[in-house]
Amino acid sequence: MNWKAKAVLYKNIPRIAVCFEKNTALIARIKTFEDARWSASKRFWHLPDTEANRLHFKVPLAHTLLPNQEGIASITVFKNHLSSKRYSPNTIAAYCDALKSFLTFFNTKSVNDVTNEDVILFNNEFLLKNKLSASYQNQIVNAIKLYFNIINNTTIDIDKVHRPKREKKLPNVLSKNEIKAILTAHSNLKHKTMLSLIYSCGLRRSELLSLKPSDIDSKRGVVIIRQSKGKKDRIVPLSLKILEMLREYYMSYKPKTWLFEGQTKNTKYDERSLSNVLKQALTKSNINKPVSLHWLRHSYATHLLESGTDLRYIQELLGHNSSKTTEIYTHVSTKNIQQIKSPFDDL
Repeated sequence: MNWKAKAVLYKNIPRIAVCFEKNTALIARIKTFEDARWSASKRFWHLPDTEANRLHFKVPLAHTLLPNQEGIASITVFKNHLSSKRYSPNTIAAYCDALKSFLTFFNTKSVNDVTNEDVILFNNEFLLKNKLSASYQNQIVNAIKLYFNIINNTTIDIDKVHRPKREKKLPNVLSKNEIKAILTAHSNLKHKTMLSLIYSCGLRRSELLSLKPSDIDSKRGVVIIRQSKGKKDRIVPLSLKILEMLREYYMSYKPKTWLFEGQTKNTKYDERSLSNVLKQALTKSNINKPVSLHWLRHSYATHLLESGTDLRYIQELLGHNSSKTTEIYTHVSTKNIQQIKSPFDDL
């Protein structure tokens, strides 16, 4: 196996980075390791920094990059607890990584001796010094509160573990002309259909790739989104225009297990490949904004609002738990703002 491996801090979490030239067999092999992930920005695969992985990839042992034995045992307890409550695998991985980062910082201290002052120290000396985001800090807080509630730690007051001040960022929205340019940029039918379905139904990337042919209910005119974020099912309307595109796509590709499959039959289309499909569309349509797939979902919601759709229906279509999450689109809708006349025009 022709690879290079080293210990790294990936998003300030101890990981083992593994680099090798693109090879189908090697990719399939590294995917067999638990929690193996690909970093598109760093261009390497990375795995948990465990003693077993260090030995396998011949990376020198360095226990200072890990929690102490008590901390490692605590993470196992935490993981088992989350699993028993049926948290999603992604949530379990995120929370365990967050707790591991926190316990690694205090690997010379017993878990039972951790105090509220330690949380503040961690925020200042680790999160802020490394210029980590408020969203990551909030994830750490979620993990800390949940974990210390489980073990009934008496030295830390969970209610006094504060969250970072929430950033008030507006969602990124494209104009209808920009959307049209992106969706018509590809001549490849599969690529065009995937991007069009994301926008026409306001789907998340994972929701699109988890669709099965049977989830397209043409008789009722809906798409069934199963067990999405928060393990919820929902339905969204299926436009006649996208239905015709889907029928043409189905006749050409004849997918079996998943609606959009990769080069190997019965396997989901790759997330990175889907992101590349969007990048190619942006290049072809000469759009120089840093557009992500989620921008299509934001644009769908905003365009619905601007066309007069009630905010309550948009909340249902997007699968939001709280109406406050959906209300953010009122701040980017230009329908009413464009009717306001600037006093500059009267000068």
